[in-house]
Amino acid sequence: MTIALIVTASLLGFIATASGIQKLRKDPKVLEVMHSVGVKDSQLPILAGLEIAGALGLLIGIWIPLLGIAASIGLALYFLSAVVAHVRAKDSAKELAAPLTFAILALAIVALELGR
Repeated sequence: MTIALIVTASLLGFIATASGIQKLRKDPKVLEVMHSVGVKDSQLPILAGLEIAGALGLLIGIWIPLLGIAASIGLALYFLSAVVAHVRAKDSAKELAAPLTFAILALAIVALELGR
């Protein structure tokens, strides 16, 4: 179970970090998606910070389980909020797939953390 935790936490940590960096760099594709769901440019650094902090929490949480649980719950809520934003914007299932997958992955990490 520890190997599964390390792999999934590392994977989601990488995804969240990459997503946060794209927001900070104001990647045109990311900006287009963010604007389509109603996110303002001034909110991007906050969202990026939340993702990067969550990623750090996941990785440190491999050694400090309570931090890992908190970080994975936080990222699950973050990505579920993204799903809600896409639903409100009436986006297709394609746009919902990534944040929903990441939320499920974060919840799987919660289960792995609690199971050790």
